[in-house]
Amino acid sequence: MARAGGDLLAIRIRSVRRAHWLAFFGAVLLCWALLFRMAIPGDLRALEATYGTALVEVLCGGGLGAAGFGPTFAMWTLMSAAMMAPTALPAFATYDDLSSVTATGFGKLLAGYLTAWIGFSALAAGAQVALFNLGLVGGLGQSLSVPLTMALLIGAGAYQFTALKDACLSRCRAPLNFFMQFWDEGPFRNGLRLGLDCVGCCWALMLLGFVGGTMNLGFMGLAMVLMTLEKLPDIGRYLTRPLGAILIASGLALPLFS
Repeated sequence: MARAGGDLLAIRIRSVRRAHWLAFFGAVLLCWALLFRMAIPGDLRALEATYGTALVEVLCGGGLGAAGFGPTFAMWTLMSAAMMAPTALPAFATYDDLSSVTATGFGKLLAGYLTAWIGFSALAAGAQVALFNLGLVGGLGQSLSVPLTMALLIGAGAYQFTALKDACLSRCRAPLNFFMQFWDEGPFRNGLRLGLDCVGCCWALMLLGFVGGTMNLGFMGLAMVLMTLEKLPDIGRYLTRPLGAILIASGLALPLFS
């Protein structure tokens, strides 16, 4: 039995060395590298808190949101790709196992998946620009409003208990059943369906980026780990509702610390 498990692990390790997997991991690392390059140092965040957004805009050529929709959309697209593609690794690996997929087929699956997140990124970027223009978020994408922060935390927490969240999570946690059901639609539409389910799982947690700043790499890393664990059936069922309760409690308690 141990020998069989070791053989399966060896096969999986060899499979991720194929060209499309190497390209996938390389692209994810590139997204993270670009985000790291775009992130504004902590000392400039402190300057914004002390002297206001205008100074940081002068020093950095315009914060995200201040710079308009295009740069903000590019940031959200990079952030979505860097954070969400790794959370779908079990599903991508299942598809690879089922089809012995070619690089072209894998590329179509990934393109469909990212299309859903690009659509989310467009909406999130529009929201960030609008909130910046209303004075509710700073040039670094962080909430400047206690009511907004409360709404984001409580809203994300409440969404953890909804039937829609459960439905989307159930499909993300059972990629074999998912692909068997929609296999005939082809890799792009399979990827698009998977991406829409992932958006349905994670959109509210992604919007928590406005709480600590949308260029906060610490938030991105923590959120990616939480969303990855949440999609694992043996772990996620113990995480979803407790996380929701923590977020709601944090939102309700926020005025006490503001």
